[in-house]
Amino acid sequence: MLCSVTKITKHLPQLLITIFNFHISSAWLQPIQRSLCFLVLILCFSVINSTPTLADNLSKDLLKQAPTEITVSLGNSANELKFEPNNLEFITGKRYNLRLTNPSQLKHYFTAKDFADGIWTQKVEAGKVEIKGAIHELELKPGATAEWVFVPLKSGKYSLRCPIPGHTEAGMTGVITVSN
Repeated sequence: MLCSVTKITKHLPQLLITIFNFHISSAWLQPIQRSLCFLVLILCFSVINSTPTLADNLSKDLLKQAPTEITVSLGNSANELKFEPNNLEFITGKRYNLRLTNPSQLKHYFTAKDFADGIWTQKVEAGKVEIKGAIHELELKPGATAEWVFVPLKSGKYSLRCPIPGHTEAGMTGVITVSN
């Protein structure tokens, strides 16, 4: 629903400009044109004013949704430099709990900035700490675990990597796909 409101809001100014610029030669049609412009303006204001309410309702509905759990291992006990799995698939509007583990003896990063920019993060939990707000990467020390609860908002293909020198080059990369 929120996506539809966003699309409508995006196109309403162009519709208004089109109506204003459309030349009507008949005098009796000009009041209809003015009325149509007035209705479009009312619709614009209604959509703009209802968007926070829709967003609030959407977030409450999402919090009721049980998150789909996905586990990703950063490296393994043999110290291989890879994500397991290295291809992740998500659907926009669904709530996920991404469980990250680091069973290796090296620290690793879960870095996917463009992906992180296109999601709503509810929280990240690590140990007895809960972090809220925008998250762009997570560092997991040897033996660490973290849970990242989020909802994808933007579809696309995003790269995943561990930016520690040599790790990306050794194959610690992946792809995150978000579809509608």
